[in-house]
Amino acid sequence: MRMEHFDFLVGKLEDVIQRQDTRMRLAITPAERLLVTLRFLATGESLTSLHFQFRLGISTIGGIVKDTCRAIWDTLQPEYIPQPTMEIWLRSSEQFERMCNFPNCVGAVDGKHIRIAKPAGTGSEYYNYKKYFSIVLMAIADANCRFLAVDIGAYGRSNDSQVFKNSAMGRCLYGDTYNFPPASPLPGTSEPAMPYVCVGDEAFQLSPHLLKPYSSRELHRTKRVFNYRLTRARRVVECSFGILTAKWRVLLTAIKLETKTVDDVVKACVVLHNFVISKEPVTLDDEQLETSLWDYRSASVRSTSSVTMMRDQFADYFLSPNF
Repeated sequence: MRMEHFDFLVGKLEDVIQRQDTRMRLAITPAERLLVTLRFLATGESLTSLHFQFRLGISTIGGIVKDTCRAIWDTLQPEYIPQPTMEIWLRSSEQFERMCNFPNCVGAVDGKHIRIAKPAGTGSEYYNYKKYFSIVLMAIADANCRFLAVDIGAYGRSNDSQVFKNSAMGRCLYGDTYNFPPASPLPGTSEPAMPYVCVGDEAFQLSPHLLKPYSSRELHRTKRVFNYRLTRARRVVECSFGILTAKWRVLLTAIKLETKTVDDVVKACVVLHNFVISKEPVTLDDEQLETSLWDYRSASVRSTSSVTMMRDQFADYFLSPNF
């Protein structure tokens, strides 16, 4: 983050994180409170390590991180991760068509496990299939690697498409209440009208607004081309997670905070990711960028014949003269 962007962020948060001076001592300035928090998020260092670096009490640093992360989300979220509207989806669809050659696609969806220290008294609720404790970060990303919508805090043991279906994001997507644009014909065609969709991997269930690849069994040319096109569009969410963890390395450690505070930390990282990309566009080679966050296991989920037919129509279009 450049200095001018740090100063801009201090100006946005100053009124929220400013504390009152007293006769006993001067309050820690907003700039220092933000600096401590960004250091924690960017390095994943322990509170004890930050205690020696900044000469602040360990409990004081814990309170600063908690309050500032919450202030970052509350202040930046309305501008940098607003509630998706039809205009936002249409703009994202144009980006996917231009950059990924996948028309009527509005986002790529995926979920990752964020490692945490075992919360007291929770049993195996947060214990995932990779044998560690975690919460789930579910996100929809656009073609520029920005997050359009996120859902944070599901139990780590929930490691299949049910996480997405039970999240607020999934309920909106499967329930057709996410302000998606009305169906329209694919470029170069006049009919049929095809719905706007998100793309995901095999862990998700097909729906009228979510496409996933064909099974690897009995693949013919049409299915292979469709899988290639879908994977090309879906990789942007993987790149988003890669950029997120490259900048905010606290997500690569076992976060040793209370569960509610962990949610605030992840929210702050996500909205800061969008903030930094909007100020400093990505220049990394996204094909070489990988994330250390663990994905879901694939789940065997059946889909309706109408949704399968809709996917077949997308697959046929990619081999048609109109594409």
